[in-house]
Amino acid sequence: MKKGIRFFLALWIAKAITAVLRLMHRNATHLPGVVAMKLCPDFLGRVDKPKTIIAVTGTNGKTTVCNLVDDLLAASGKEPLNNRFGGNVRGGIVSTFLNACSMTGRIHQEIAVLEIDERSAIHIFKYLKPDYLLVTNLFRDSFKRNAHSEFISDILNQAIPASTRLIVNADDLISSHLAPTNERLAFGIAHREDDWQNPQNIVCDIVTCPHCGETLTYDFVRYNHIGRAHCPVCTYGSLVPSYEITAVNSTTRTLTVQTPDGEEHYRMLGDNITDWYNTLAAVTLLRELGLSAEKIESSLQKQQIVKSRFEQIEENGKTVTMLLAKGQNPIACSRAFDFIHRSEGNKAVILLIEDYFDAKHSTENIAWLYDADFEFLCDDSVKQIIVAGVRAADFRVRLLLAGIPDERIVTMREEAATADAVKLEEIDNTFVLFDVYTVQFAETVRDLLKARLSGTDEEVAQ
Repeated sequence: MKKGIRFFLALWIAKAITAVLRLMHRNATHLPGVVAMKLCPDFLGRVDKPKTIIAVTGTNGKTTVCNLVDDLLAASGKEPLNNRFGGNVRGGIVSTFLNACSMTGRIHQEIAVLEIDERSAIHIFKYLKPDYLLVTNLFRDSFKRNAHSEFISDILNQAIPASTRLIVNADDLISSHLAPTNERLAFGIAHREDDWQNPQNIVCDIVTCPHCGETLTYDFVRYNHIGRAHCPVCTYGSLVPSYEITAVNSTTRTLTVQTPDGEEHYRMLGDNITDWYNTLAAVTLLRELGLSAEKIESSLQKQQIVKSRFEQIEENGKTVTMLLAKGQNPIACSRAFDFIHRSEGNKAVILLIEDYFDAKHSTENIAWLYDADFEFLCDDSVKQIIVAGVRAADFRVRLLLAGIPDERIVTMREEAATADAVKLEEIDNTFVLFDVYTVQFAETVRDLLKARLSGTDEEVAQ
């Protein structure tokens, strides 16, 4: 597609806007792209592209996987074009290319690693055809955006180019069967002792065969619909993974992965099974790109889970765990609740997961609370659950319906006040769960808890 005068006009004006925004110390990751598209609607189709384009999408984990792939490629001497500091919708993607290209629309990077919002794929893939599309998983998400997994999978099926090679989660029956005629490669985690025989969560988004309507038989279930299943009547079922975690050693912090080239060992970045899936997804893609197991493992040794998603602080024998649990996302919250349930010691849980923007107007749809497995918190080891914000009373009702005794629930209006409500003398680990837009509240609570544990709370108050 030729560039043309309209393209160059859009490019130069958008770059000028970017420069002005940066002089004003403002974020220039979205508006320049929107302006460029207004002036040249097919800008993304006209701008030069890297030789290899990798796209990462999915309900949960796409940011972590995308950043991990980008970091590991950079550590291997590559210089990927990426949107880790920009938006994952169309305007953000265009801004990413604007920032990377010259005044003539040229791009020097040989490879791009782009996080793509699931709903935006139909607009982006029209002009930008990925060589590889890594799909982490597909679940129901926020009611106001992504509705149900079938809605999202239908969009992706319309959007994915026939030439794109898929890297999919073998343990997710929904995302692994996207674009059925495309070439694909699957990753997964082998059966574990703590897996279930049948779905135990409130939500299981696939229970019948989409081909013949027969009830699926689950060989094992990990959470929600993640696991291995097959149809007892037709051939539909889970894919056989080419890359599979067969053992996890928590002592040596090692994941054992069976690959087409034999057994390989990689560093375990986190204790949550979602961390293992994210690591395996990145490893699978990078191995298929030609990176050696040794080079990937060497780079993994230098990686850490981003503190904005997971952080642990120890003070005087007590632990404060910061855990991202996206508000209005029942699956992400359920995974956090299950992680807490499986953790050792006496626990307090602080919930800061109501929607920050909706809370301002008290218009949040609370139906998602009844899709999330708060029942995982109904455990004798969970001594306190503290909820703050406008919707605290709604959370309290849901917690009571989960069977949690009323005396263990504390509700309050102010988020920062939750730090003072924790009975630290009875608690080994305090979990602070927060949404992507309530990080500032969570960090304040973390600092206040740390001050209490270290005995410097009076100094903080002054």
